[in-house]
Amino acid sequence: MVKVIVPESDERHLAEAVAQLKACSTVAVLTGAGISVESGIPDFRSPGGLWTFFSPEEYATLDVFERDPAKAWMLYRALGQSLNEVEPNAAHGALARLEEAGSVGMVVTQNVDGLHQAAGSRKVIEMHGDHQHLQCIRCGWLGPVLASHLDGDEVPLCAECFEPVKPNVVLFGEAVRGMDEIAPFMERCEVLLVVGTSAQVYPAAGLPALVQSRGGLIYEFNLEETALTRRSAHTDFFFRGKATVTVPLLVDRFLEK
Repeated sequence: MVKVIVPESDERHLAEAVAQLKACSTVAVLTGAGISVESGIPDFRSPGGLWTFFSPEEYATLDVFERDPAKAWMLYRALGQSLNEVEPNAAHGALARLEEAGSVGMVVTQNVDGLHQAAGSRKVIEMHGDHQHLQCIRCGWLGPVLASHLDGDEVPLCAECFEPVKPNVVLFGEAVRGMDEIAPFMERCEVLLVVGTSAQVYPAAGLPALVQSRGGLIYEFNLEETALTRRSAHTDFFFRGKATVTVPLLVDRFLEK
């Protein structure tokens, strides 16, 4: 039975969640778009999000980039401009404090915004890459994304082989990053904090089940219940509300002397 925690109520369940967390030594975090919404980055899939204007099948596949890089860069520029000058929020900061206290061993994110690192998290695995670098799929070169790359309409070229490059993000048709490191950690993880994602896109969607299959607990932080919440074999504690409120609530109580 999932135990629902709402800020300023449900004190008994909150105390239980804190006690369970304190009893564990191996904690991981899985985050999605919902953690960054209050930093001003809209969820791609929500109305008005990026996929409203750029169909993923038409702009965000590896085939499209290889066939028509100029068209693909229309999406990349829109994405880059949406990430310009954004700052980490209280949820990112709380997770960084939890890591600094020695209680988080890995942050796995589906986001490409770099806000976990900006907040101070050090052990971050970016499953979908990052939008702070350019990537050449021909020779493997990586270089920084510059402001000039997000203006105009020219396709940036590799500094080594002069082929068109893309942001260092995972496109549809490419494998996600870091699973060789993520999976072994999840297999021994005692608590997984799932923040701002309904965990329906694989392979990230399989991580909560992997943790629970080894006896671990799932703490979910979302505005509303998700498919993850409703599958009783998954979420143990559901924190309902904005991540900028619910994540600091847990972390502040956990760090109390």
